[in-house]
Amino acid sequence: MKKSERLNQMLRFVNQRQRFTLKDVINEFQISKRTALRDIASLEEMGVPLYAEYGRYGGYRLVKPITLPPISFSSQEVFALYFAMQALQSFTSTPFEISYRSVHEKFLEGLTTKQRKQIDSLQKRVAFFHAEQLHECAYLEELLLASTNNQILSIVYTTEKQTTIRRIQPISIYAMKGYWYCQSLDLNKKAYRVFRCDRIKSIEVVEDVDMIDVEGITIENAHVFWKPTDQAIPFKCEITKTGIEQFIQSQFPSMKIKEEHNDYYLVGTYEPTEVDFIIRYLASFGKTIRIVEPVSLKEQLKAYYLDLINYI
Repeated sequence: MKKSERLNQMLRFVNQRQRFTLKDVINEFQISKRTALRDIASLEEMGVPLYAEYGRYGGYRLVKPITLPPISFSSQEVFALYFAMQALQSFTSTPFEISYRSVHEKFLEGLTTKQRKQIDSLQKRVAFFHAEQLHECAYLEELLLASTNNQILSIVYTTEKQTTIRRIQPISIYAMKGYWYCQSLDLNKKAYRVFRCDRIKSIEVVEDVDMIDVEGITIENAHVFWKPTDQAIPFKCEITKTGIEQFIQSQFPSMKIKEEHNDYYLVGTYEPTEVDFIIRYLASFGKTIRIVEPVSLKEQLKAYYLDLINYI
């Protein structure tokens, strides 16, 4: 990183931290002690009001907040932002109704002529393929705000078979394979559930309801709330390394990979009402899996394949 770029970032670092040590600067910018001292001296020469505190617990303190210069991006940062924005292109629904076109236009307006030419060149040499969003989601913003504000929602949820009213405590939302999903605590069933956002037809905030403590719960670890019911059926499938790769791309909290004597198995549970789902899911693995148990699941998968053959 050029010194000018590093000093620009250091200005923002200092303004945010207010108090910091030399070690903080060294770790944050991955520079030597000598370079860190020179950079701090450069900041003082630029007029940054820093006060040095000596002693065992000493460091630097910003006397008063500073006015930061306009944000400027290096070519590498421009490319990184451009790559990140491509994820918006395939979604017709995004939180806060951000459209790819408006963001893209504002992004290009803020670039130099040279950077715009580099982006034009990049577009001709890099392709992005996404799973297109299949259904519009009307309540992404409300779901996201409810998760950040720790609110309870009453939702009307429609599936292929029925429409129900559920009370949920949203944890997070995420996009995968053309769909938006909401990780939630289902207060009706007192269990972790994932809802497809396009199937949520209405939302209403519910007041004066006991909530579950979700402090420290994130999108990565929300599945710790998931528990199978007493009626859940355990299953076990031998799986190849190719199958494991597919599982990593599309996995569920009710399943995991287990190693036994140098062989790998996909193990988990499914509810009696989820038979159609588990059959279609396992069928998607083709010859990379082999059902070990239960025998009933193996027979149901055979029937599924025979039905396909007869349909052809």
